[in-house]
Amino acid sequence: MTIDYRVTSKWDENFWREVEPVYREAFPEHRGKSVGVIRRMFERKLSELHTWSEAGHVIAMALTSTDRQAHVLVLDYLAVQASRRGRGLGRHCVEAISEWAASSERCKAIIIEVEAEKTEENAERIRFWQKTGFHLTSYVHPYIWVPETYHAMFLPLDTAYKPDEEDGRPLFKFITKYHEKAYRGGDIE
Repeated sequence: MTIDYRVTSKWDENFWREVEPVYREAFPEHRGKSVGVIRRMFERKLSELHTWSEAGHVIAMALTSTDRQAHVLVLDYLAVQASRRGRGLGRHCVEAISEWAASSERCKAIIIEVEAEKTEENAERIRFWQKTGFHLTSYVHPYIWVPETYHAMFLPLDTAYKPDEEDGRPLFKFITKYHEKAYRGGDIE
C-alpha cells in the first residue's frame, strides 16, 4: 500500500478531526497542546501539519514550525499510530520532514526537545531520535511553566551546521521563541 504524505500550513477543523486521534493517542491532554492552542498557532502562521495516510486514514502526524530567519525547523510533535509503531514508519516520517525542510524551507537543521528525566521511556525516545540522526546536547533546560526539564537535540541538514553539543542553550533560543509565540495571547493549557 502507498503512504501519502501531506504538509499544510492552513487550519482545517474537519481534517484535524481525522488527525487528532493519532495525536491524542501519543500525547494525551496533559502531555500535548490543546486544540485551541494548535488552532491559534495556525491562525498566527506559526505551524505546519505533516500527515501520513494509508487508504485514506491518517497513520502518523507531526507539528513543526519553521524559523525562516535562522533557517531551522522546530519539530514540536511527531506521533505514529500505536498499531504502526516499531515498523520504521517514524524513521520514514523524519526522513520526509528532513527532505521537506531542506528543499522547501531551506532549513539547515531540525531541532527538538526531549524530556531530560532519567526514565526508561525518555531513554527510549532519545534512542529513537538518535537512530534517525539527531544529536543529543548535554545542557538541561528548565522551563518556568512546566515541571519537566529538557534536552535539545538537533539533526543537521547542512554539513556547515555544527552547534555545540555540550551546550544546547542556543538551540533552546529557537524552541522557547516558538513556545512563546504559540502561547502568546492565550493561556498555557
